[in-house]
Amino acid sequence: MGIRNYLIGGVSGAGKTTVCNELQRRGYHAIHGDRELAYQGDPETGTPTDGFKPEHHIWHVDKVKALVNNQDEAVTFFCGGSRNYPIFIDLFDGVFVLEVDLETSLRRIDERVALDPTDWGGRPEEREISARLHQTKEGVPKNGIIIDATAPIAHVVDEILRQIEANERQRQ
Repeated sequence: MGIRNYLIGGVSGAGKTTVCNELQRRGYHAIHGDRELAYQGDPETGTPTDGFKPEHHIWHVDKVKALVNNQDEAVTFFCGGSRNYPIFIDLFDGVFVLEVDLETSLRRIDERVALDPTDWGGRPEEREISARLHQTKEGVPKNGIIIDATAPIAHVVDEILRQIEANERQRQ
């Protein structure tokens, strides 16, 4: 099959972290971008910024490039959101966008915050921002393959893998 790299994005509460965990559980190389690659910086220049603003949630481009160029893994999944994704999106063989309705998104954020009150979405202003971003889809790739992420996690991951397999058959 060769070396392949895929981006899995979506709004807050869409299930990016859960998908990443399930891919890892199944033995795939999956990177939690929001934990392993993210920092606060200017999306255009990459210059670090102080404080937290959703529009400054970006990934280290050099780290993304190094991971994409790593030939040790047959497939790597990059899971998470990044405002500077346009800089590196062309490095990926495919992009998947997890889609959920606003109610599901906010419920999942509430569940996450119940476990960790410091997590994103715990403050009223963060919840409002999440609702706005859900509506506008700011920071979410526009041309990705849409995956219904309201389905059970096993089905969501199966659908991503099915899409990849179908795409591979078309390339051959």
